[in-house]
Amino acid sequence: MSETHRIAPRTGAAFELREGQRLTVIDPEGGQVSDLLAYSLADVREVISNGRTFDYEETIALTTGKTLWSNRSNPMLEIVEDTVGRHDFLLTPCSEATFRHFYKDKPVHRGCFGNLAKALEPWGVEPDSIPCAFNVFMNVPVSGSGTLRVDPPVSRAGDRIVFEARMDCVVGLTACSAYASNGGSFKPIDWTVQG
Repeated sequence: MSETHRIAPRTGAAFELREGQRLTVIDPEGGQVSDLLAYSLADVREVISNGRTFDYEETIALTTGKTLWSNRSNPMLEIVEDTVGRHDFLLTPCSEATFRHFYKDKPVHRGCFGNLAKALEPWGVEPDSIPCAFNVFMNVPVSGSGTLRVDPPVSRAGDRIVFEARMDCVVGLTACSAYASNGGSFKPIDWTVQG
């Protein structure tokens, strides 16, 4: 039985995930986004890429059976189970700049960007090496005209997504800090590794 780890609201974590292992990201209370990044353990200059993923998977609707690709066109994480089916890979991690831009009446928070930078620092990942994250459970409808909207997540308590590593990775994971992304509240995120 694998140990369940908890990421407190508005914080982040990083850990190594070996090829063939399965990472399960769980929304324990419902309605909470988790930003996910993956870097090659062999060379952290190889990183998850939304552009390569959209290109090779030929969709922005990424769910069971789809793979997340690296900037070097290598498969990194395959989605093997998904109880929600709604995630975002368009929007960048929230940051201090995000809070100044969108939440002028709220306290500035370092956001997922700052939390990821701190968590990934021991592996030599620098802030400028943080790309667009795979935003687990984030609900970003795109209109026919291309306009984006950020709606509350549709995930419910206990919903999960399971990734199988296609290479040895360093994974960064958060419990998102942005108000709109989480419907105005902040909750924890749980994760487990098996294999």
